[in-house]
Amino acid sequence: MRALLAAIGFLTRIPVPAYALSGLSSPSSQLAWYPAVGLLIGGVLACIAWLLSSAAPLLAAALLLVAWVALTGGLHLDGLADMADAWVGGLGDRERTLAIMKDPRSGPMGVAAVVLVLLLKFAALASLAHPATALWLAPLLGRAVLTAAFMTTPYVRSGGLGSVLLGASRKACVISVTVALVVALCAGGAGLRAVIATLVVLGCWRWSCLHRLGGMTGDTCGALTELTEAAVLVVLALG
Repeated sequence: MRALLAAIGFLTRIPVPAYALSGLSSPSSQLAWYPAVGLLIGGVLACIAWLLSSAAPLLAAALLLVAWVALTGGLHLDGLADMADAWVGGLGDRERTLAIMKDPRSGPMGVAAVVLVLLLKFAALASLAHPATALWLAPLLGRAVLTAAFMTTPYVRSGGLGSVLLGASRKACVISVTVALVVALCAGGAGLRAVIATLVVLGCWRWSCLHRLGGMTGDTCGALTELTEAAVLVVLALG
C-alpha cells in the first residue's frame, strides 16, 4: 500500500501521507502501481465529466482539460516540451540532445508541442458525446506505457528522476501491465482501438529513443505519456 501511495504522490497532486514518500524501502516498487494511478486519475476525471454533463461541450472540454493538468501538475507536459526542444535542437547528436533536455528553459518547439497536444486533447474531448470511457482509458494506458517502457527500454540518464525506478520487480510490472490491458479491453471496441493506438505510440517512441539516445530519460517518458493520452483520445473521438 505504501508503494501505491508513493506512486500517487509522484504522478499526481493528490495529497498523500509524508511517510509514503520518505519511508519507502524500495522506491522502484511504485512502478508496478502506475497503471492503478492512471485508473484513479481517470475515475476522478469521469466524475468531473458527469458533473459537467449539462454544460456546453466546448466549456466542459476546457474545464476537463484544466482539471486534468491540475491533477497531474503538468508533470508530463514538461517532459514533452523538453523532448520536443531536444529532438529538434539536438540536430541528431546524442550528447547535445541530452544537454538540451537538461536545460529547464523551454524553447519554441517545446511550447509548440505542448500547445498542439493540449489542442488535440481539447478537440477530442469536445467531440466525444460520452467521454467517460475515454477519460479512464487514456490515463490508464498513459501510465501503463511508463511501466512497459521501464521494462523494455534502457535508462540512459545517470542520476535522473526516473533512476529511482530502476530495479523494479519485473514480475510485478508484467502483471500490472497485463491487468491494465485486460481492463482496457473490457471496454470493447473502444478499448481495442485505444490499446492499438497505445502500442503504435509506444513502438514509434521506443524506436526514436533508441535511435537518438540508445535508451530513454525521464523527459522522454513524460512525452510518452502525453502522446499516448492524446492518441487514445483522438482515436476514440474519430471512432
